[in-house]
Amino acid sequence: MRELLEGSDLILETMIGTMLEARAATMESYAKLHRIVLQVVKHDPLCRRFMAVPGVGPIAALMFKVAVDDPHRFSRSRTVGAHFGLTPRRFQSGTSIDYAGRISKQGDVNVRGALCEAAAGLLMRSRRWSALKAWGLRIVKRTSMLCAIVAVARKLATILHRMWIDGSEFKWSGGAAITQKVKLMPRTA
Repeated sequence: MRELLEGSDLILETMIGTMLEARAATMESYAKLHRIVLQVVKHDPLCRRFMAVPGVGPIAALMFKVAVDDPHRFSRSRTVGAHFGLTPRRFQSGTSIDYAGRISKQGDVNVRGALCEAAAGLLMRSRRWSALKAWGLRIVKRTSMLCAIVAVARKLATILHRMWIDGSEFKWSGGAAITQKVKLMPRTA
């Protein structure tokens, strides 16, 4: 019995050693790919401009640029979110039943995921206040965090497309009516 336990310990030790070697090789390959992506983004002015948007990192910027490819194929910036499946499905039956469902999930799943990650980063990790963050947090109060993440991801797709078409920079204060707290003054009668 003792010989059997010692033999199983040797087998277990060999398995763990092999798995650790495989993990080290995977992490080394990941590090190489990450450096390549950072080099590509570093030398691409459009991706650097996209990364000025809060929450958008190198992966989201590069994935959006590659997935859209030609920004002029979309007649309106608002339709980019629908292209990636970030709009609610519509259920209609004649004239009596018409309601919206969950997002359609049409289009590229990886770009949709990258935009949702960017939106989550904007809402939960970004410390700097922006009109986009204020808008998203108002949605959180009304519905839920997941609905707000999808809505902000759709808005990010619209903003990134418009920035690409116009050649403009991200406007931190634009887009929301109230971006800072207003002190209320008492009425004097």
